[in-house]
Amino acid sequence: MGIEIKTVGIIGAGQMGSGIAHVCAVAGLEVRLNDREPDRLRNGLATVNGNLQRQVAKGTLTEEARREAIERIQPVESFEDFGSCDLVIEAATEDEAIKRSIFSALCPALRPETMVATNTSSISITRLAASTDRPERFIGIHFMNPVPVMQLVELIRGIATEDPTFESARAFVTRLGKSVTVSEDFPAFIVNRILLPMINEAIYTLYEGVGSVDSIDTAMRLGANHPMGPLQLADFIGLDTCLSIMQVLYEGLADSKYRPCPLLVKYVEAGWLGRKTKRGFYDYRGPEPVPTR
Repeated sequence: MGIEIKTVGIIGAGQMGSGIAHVCAVAGLEVRLNDREPDRLRNGLATVNGNLQRQVAKGTLTEEARREAIERIQPVESFEDFGSCDLVIEAATEDEAIKRSIFSALCPALRPETMVATNTSSISITRLAASTDRPERFIGIHFMNPVPVMQLVELIRGIATEDPTFESARAFVTRLGKSVTVSEDFPAFIVNRILLPMINEAIYTLYEGVGSVDSIDTAMRLGANHPMGPLQLADFIGLDTCLSIMQVLYEGLADSKYRPCPLLVKYVEAGWLGRKTKRGFYDYRGPEPVPTR
């Protein structure tokens, strides 16, 4: 039997971490939210409150439920504050070295029975688990962005993940009102194994001059019935994250079809990472996004 998860620790208060905190608090779970940057922690809490207020305005959440959810989220300054958690989810940047260092520092602060999870969108669960003292209680719980809106969560077992850990993770995701899909521990799992090469191909299409940003996104919205174009979606995900995932695919599967487009590399090198830096394939500094190519 797995453990019942009542208190969740979250490492990283950015777009993903704050979203995970949001859905956990609404589901009635106690949340401990940590980030090494105090400003990002404050901004993450403000984002959660703003999104909860939008739910109240839409009538999908009561004002009382909003207040209760906010009260369940406790900002914490160190990993020592995760001592009472049943599950700790890492939602830091998509960099394996950073994630491994987090897990090495985290585990001594936890109870032996505490589960540890990563929200990685591409990196090997087995390798990350090896940087902990509990690979049998380690699992990938990959939420989609934006977390409060997207229905799907991928569960990924490492080679050492035990059945009780998997069942506890499945019960946790179900309690959040999300749907589970199970992936094997292959680079980028299911969603990003399919999605990111499509985005990378759209960037190649732009790089080779087949079409402009606007024409490529319009073609896929109207011709394939996608809710947003692939270049707009890349900006939303973050071009640095897109590049990281493509590098994991390229290195992990050793197939040239996953080679990151040079234009994607150039945008990341320029610091044009999409919406979070106000510039990517679109310029977001004005009242309306404007294509940059």
